[in-house]
Amino acid sequence: MGFREEHERWLDEHIKRRKGERLDALKRGHGYGNRLFIEQVWWPLAGHFQGLHPEYEVKDWRGRSYFVDLLWEVGASRIAFEIMDFGSHGTDRSKYRMDLNRGLFLQSQECTLLFISLDELKENPSFILSALRSILYPYLSAGMSAHRSAERTYSKIECDLMRSAIRHHRVLRPADAARELELHTMTVIKYCRMLVDKGKFRPVARGASQRVIYYEYMGTLQSPDLV
Repeated sequence: MGFREEHERWLDEHIKRRKGERLDALKRGHGYGNRLFIEQVWWPLAGHFQGLHPEYEVKDWRGRSYFVDLLWEVGASRIAFEIMDFGSHGTDRSKYRMDLNRGLFLQSQECTLLFISLDELKENPSFILSALRSILYPYLSAGMSAHRSAERTYSKIECDLMRSAIRHHRVLRPADAARELELHTMTVIKYCRMLVDKGKFRPVARGASQRVIYYEYMGTLQSPDLV
């Protein structure tokens, strides 16, 4: 399929998974600038939407939610894109300060943050494409290699769950992973059990009922399936 069909399918999948404020944020935020970036830069660069999330919810240092324009998960890495127009901060110094603090905090959480000028995107997208090709080349190469290797052994959801566990010190709690990956909790539990059968997860139970509290990732942090 071409860009329009793939983009529509990708967006529909995210809309179906969301509700409440997260759904409203997606409908409000995924507008002209974000779509232009995806069509003019992301699609020619990557040619797929694997691991790319629109209006991705993250927590700031106060525990409050805000939404990054686009976030790409590749392996254990996270790369965020913010599409900025000239009036993004307006004349409000508090908003300007808050936006910069959020960006700094996001990078302190081992997330690469890239700011994209909307004016440059409209007038000279080839420059942005060239620059991002250089910046993202290692991740694009790793992503393609991982996809070819993993698709023979693990499904996309299984790979996403293993990466999530690695990011959280080998621990995966189904409810937290469901929110992070925009899946139903029972879907997460289903795939966790499959990974237990494959020797990648170990269920950890507590209490008299021995209810599973979380799953522990048993693979190596540099697993060939996820590099």
